[in-house]
Amino acid sequence: MSIFSRIAEQKIAEAMKRGELDHLPGAGKPLVIEDLSHVPEDLRASYKILKNSGYLPPELELQQECLSLEQMIRLCQVAEDKEQMIKKLTEKQIKLRIMLEERGISHSPSLRGYEEKISSKLGDE
Repeated sequence: MSIFSRIAEQKIAEAMKRGELDHLPGAGKPLVIEDLSHVPEDLRASYKILKNSGYLPPELELQQECLSLEQMIRLCQVAEDKEQMIKKLTEKQIKLRIMLEERGISHSPSLRGYEEKISSKLGDE
């Protein structure tokens, strides 16, 4: 253990004894550890920055819109509204399929196998 690690550990232990860490947000709750093993090591920092900023790739954004529309269609009870939502969903699914085909990712709007293809393109085998 380096000198800096020892000093840091000592300062943390002293702060704990004084109770300075007792009222931190999330105290007493389990840590949420994000598994980034599927992201290549050299891309993890940029992945984390994009994720923390709320950025989603356009194809995933479109997929989320499709999923939301599907749920709204299931819950909708007005025939005219349901018909409009079905048309909108079809348009978005076609747009998604085209987008994925252009990127060579998938021919399926359901995005099955999407993660495997991205992982293989990034070199995570």
